[in-house]
Amino acid sequence: MDLTLRRRFYAEEIEAVAKLRSAAVVAALAAVPRERFLRPGPWTVLAETDFTRVESSKTRETPDADPARVYHNIGIAIDPARQLFNGQPSTLAPWIDALELTPGARVLHVGAGLGYYTAVMAHCVGPDGRVLAFEADAALAEDARANLSSMPWVTVSGESAGGPLEDTFDAILVNAGVTHPLEGWLDVLAPGGRMILPMTASMPAMGPIGKGFVFLVTRGAGGYTARATGFVAIYSAIGIRDEWLNAALGKAMMAGPQRALEVARLRRDAHDPGVACWLHGHGFCLAATDAQS
Repeated sequence: MDLTLRRRFYAEEIEAVAKLRSAAVVAALAAVPRERFLRPGPWTVLAETDFTRVESSKTRETPDADPARVYHNIGIAIDPARQLFNGQPSTLAPWIDALELTPGARVLHVGAGLGYYTAVMAHCVGPDGRVLAFEADAALAEDARANLSSMPWVTVSGESAGGPLEDTFDAILVNAGVTHPLEGWLDVLAPGGRMILPMTASMPAMGPIGKGFVFLVTRGAGGYTARATGFVAIYSAIGIRDEWLNAALGKAMMAGPQRALEVARLRRDAHDPGVACWLHGHGFCLAATDAQS
């Protein structure tokens, strides 16, 4: 099977297992050459059953450097020593699917890695769109910039994603674990825009990996809403996490996932004592659905 057919089969397999709705995301998975956004093979990989257990003993190496090896629902190491992976497609593709990208849309990507999922989103929005990608690791950012050079509507920054942003965005994908939504991200999310936000707790025993819940944040006429969409284990963001909130989020998750997985509201005003809030701080509140929702 040549690589064109292999990519199409891979895209349709991810469409099936991840229940993708967007034909544009499936087409992007079929078109973007994943091997060009990785280190040279053979590759260290994680299978689906191992993805939340990232100990080195759970990884394996592909038998060779045949590009066909990367077209499976596996995480592929960018830097095995740091437990840094090009994420599992059945995790990232539904996040992109939930953003409902359309041609000409403006996208902010926080945590670009080597740029593979940046390229997938760039393919979805097309040359009339714009993608601004941040990668805090300067070396990765440089490589991502080179990998994405054929897409001039993509800009890659090696600076912190916590700085001021001048443009507005129809979609924001935060591809790293954070403790809270930054005010700057909320400010630049356009009316009707959507943001994928993995909020995670980390601890020394977990190394760079944090665990938590993924929220789909939407900006509507009445403000921001947030809906929990699932659980995630993901690399922790660098330089934008808050330690107090990290501890608070960890305690909230210890109460069990059901409370956190309720439909949630995202409030930017000061904490309202009348709202049952399981985590709040820095001008926002994630609150379980109640009569005020």
